[in-house]
Amino acid sequence: MPNSHPKIKVGVLGATGTVGQRFIQLLATHPYFVIHALGASSRSAGQEYAQVTKWKLATPIPVFVRRMIVQECKPDAEGFSECGVVFSGLDHDVAGDIEFAFRAAELIVFSNAKNYRRDPVVPLMVPLVNPHHLPVVRHQQTTLSPPTKKGYIVTNANCSTTGVVVPLAALEKAFGPLETVMVTTLQAISGAGYPGVSSLDIMDNVVPYIGSEEEKIEWETSKILGGVNDDGKGFDHHAHAPLKISANCNRVPVIDGHTACVSVKFRRETPPSLEDIRKAFADYTCEAQTLGVPSAPPQAIVVHDAPDRPQPRLDRDLHNGACVSVGRIRPCGVLDVKFVCLVDNVRLGAATSSIMNAEIAVERGYIV
Repeated sequence: MPNSHPKIKVGVLGATGTVGQRFIQLLATHPYFVIHALGASSRSAGQEYAQVTKWKLATPIPVFVRRMIVQECKPDAEGFSECGVVFSGLDHDVAGDIEFAFRAAELIVFSNAKNYRRDPVVPLMVPLVNPHHLPVVRHQQTTLSPPTKKGYIVTNANCSTTGVVVPLAALEKAFGPLETVMVTTLQAISGAGYPGVSSLDIMDNVVPYIGSEEEKIEWETSKILGGVNDDGKGFDHHAHAPLKISANCNRVPVIDGHTACVSVKFRRETPPSLEDIRKAFADYTCEAQTLGVPSAPPQAIVVHDAPDRPQPRLDRDLHNGACVSVGRIRPCGVLDVKFVCLVDNVRLGAATSSIMNAEIAVERGYIV
């Protein structure tokens, strides 16, 4: 059962950005966490949050947040030293040094940025897939100079990777290792942040390029699906059964919700039936659900029967955006099976993942 201890004070870095806004929305009524400090650029520091934020969500800014004073993203700024957790929605071009400084100052950082995803001692954690990677933070703490007693970093995956890796994990759990995966994504404009893609580029158009996105899917998937090394000091990157994966990424004129068309070949000689695959998706459960953390969806994967689902506008809000939708499960003439999946890229693909990762850490004793 979830812990019933007093609420943990948290900070949000990059609080005025699109991911930061989603953090604030999700944390405003959270049963474990209470927003205590907000960090943004020096241009915003010293001013009330509502005055410096172009709020883009359909719900209003939480009342108690509106008049909070924004701080610079420094661990010694007012409020941050009192936080048990810091959530980072910072852009990657500034996240690296800032997150390192917070970790070195003995703060626990759950990051949406890409900077430490490839770090060999930093968990790249999708909460519906691989919480078993979390213990590596204890080794991470010993590798710093100087070592930390409390501070560490956990990253969540790229938003498009998250939507693909959850159904892949369900298939591996049910049928063993996968051999080949082909992915074509149709990614929402919110994935580019604000102001993001210009209207002249995206309206009436599809942009068949998103910088470094394809490489992220191809690399991150193996780390997430892989295990922890026997010594507990790193990750095996699926070394026991190397996975070949190829991705093609496209930006489309959708506000929220990344769609992916996925084809899979199993390593086993005889592939499972479509009915068995469908059942594996529908029956998939994860540790976040077992622990009963607040953000865990009742269904990790929602399987759709209609031939034209999932669709972003119709399905991204299922289970508060914390699940992955799967549909169009059918034979593949080249590999074994193909299907379509959908993730809310700003919730499970970003802020919800970081928050759920922190909830799991609380339940497992990594945040006290």
